[in-house]
Amino acid sequence: MTQHFPNAGESRLERGRRALAEIDGEAGHKVVAALGEIAPDFATYIFEFPFGDIYSRPGLDVRSREIATIAALAALGNAAPQLKVHIEAGLNVGLGREEIVEILMQMAVYAGFPAALNGLFAAKEVFAQRAEDGSEPKA
Repeated sequence: MTQHFPNAGESRLERGRRALAEIDGEAGHKVVAALGEIAPDFATYIFEFPFGDIYSRPGLDVRSREIATIAALAALGNAAPQLKVHIEAGLNVGLGREEIVEILMQMAVYAGFPAALNGLFAAKEVFAQRAEDGSEPKA
């Protein structure tokens, strides 16, 4: 997976669109499309800030950023839809199912068993959906 450093003349929006497409794929586009109906400006903010600015920074590769994101969303305990999108993204950027399960199990220590359980069940849904639609990454 490529790092999303700014290109000369590339706007935050353009960089963010590129990063979102590569990292989140179809799941990210569904979120942005759904926002277009109610808050199109917020969809633009998602392109520009998290993906155009943060994910595009040097210092961590996107795989490492997805590990942190999955852990944070699981620890929150109230962000199942976003967690599922980022479990998808983790698979898209090279995380294996076993690694995602380990990340979520780790949350039992720091965020509690309910957060870990909810995260594991979210992962189970994502894994099942990907197996069903044939988008499971090749191991």
